[in-house]
Amino acid sequence: MEIKEKISIIVPCYNERECLEIFLEAVLAETAALPVDLELIFVDDGSTDGSLEIMRKLSQEHSQVGFLALSRNFGKEAALLAGLQAATGDFVVAMDADLQHPPELLPQMYFAIVNEKFDSVAARRIDRKGKAPLRSFFARRFYKLISKATNGEILQGATDFRMMTRQVVDAVLSLTEYNRFTKGIFNWVGFSTKWIEYQNVPRVGGRTKWGFWKLFLYSVDGIVSFSAKPLAISSFFGIIFCFVAFLFAIFIVVRWLMFGDPVQGWASTICIILFVGGVQLFSVGILGQYLAKSYLEAKGRPVYIVKERSE
Repeated sequence: MEIKEKISIIVPCYNERECLEIFLEAVLAETAALPVDLELIFVDDGSTDGSLEIMRKLSQEHSQVGFLALSRNFGKEAALLAGLQAATGDFVVAMDADLQHPPELLPQMYFAIVNEKFDSVAARRIDRKGKAPLRSFFARRFYKLISKATNGEILQGATDFRMMTRQVVDAVLSLTEYNRFTKGIFNWVGFSTKWIEYQNVPRVGGRTKWGFWKLFLYSVDGIVSFSAKPLAISSFFGIIFCFVAFLFAIFIVVRWLMFGDPVQGWASTICIILFVGGVQLFSVGILGQYLAKSYLEAKGRPVYIVKERSE
């Protein structure tokens, strides 16, 4: 009897009750013709809308479906790690439950790995139709900024939706840091990757969990986790301002020798003090981010805690 290869699909979920059954139906339909066994693992990241009850129900109704329930909301990065560590397939897929990652791309991803010998196949959104213009603008700036900051190319519109061989998954799991930025990790481990482009797809239900402020913090985490350039930038500012201060001191001495020392220019002095103080606080804030990351790493706490898992 021929042993089939297995695809594991891991799905981090936070309050996705409205999407789960629709998502499962779409995935089963798109993978039915593939010559593989299927393992689908929902990871409940501390949902409060009854998502876990739906996962239990689907797990009982479908032998391919399992779930992990985390003890609280640890964040998508932690849920994604939990799914990767639980997956047993020869190929592993990470995707969202809201169908903004189109399941119809799964066969294309599979055959690209099997026939074209890629190590991973990732999806890239080529438009942001339906997204707020301001959010789209900052998203484009983020991709450009992080690509420059990390000296690695993270493509515009790159998503976490990808299929990977077991070798790639093992490489990703070998990076054991507490502060995880998966897009950067995928890029760092290397391997040959094929990018598939797709049009933006609206959610099938529920609301996005990624507000502007949360996305901003996520971008800061990504840059700090994968680059030391912000520290270099703050050091550069320090050198520039020391040089400017030295020139200004010479100017003051020369002015005093030539014209005396009339009391004037206090407004410009205050502006300079406030500006330099702002730059100093900015630099201290950057340093604080790195210290905070080091502090969390040094504690050695687990990235997540599992409360319940399917049998």
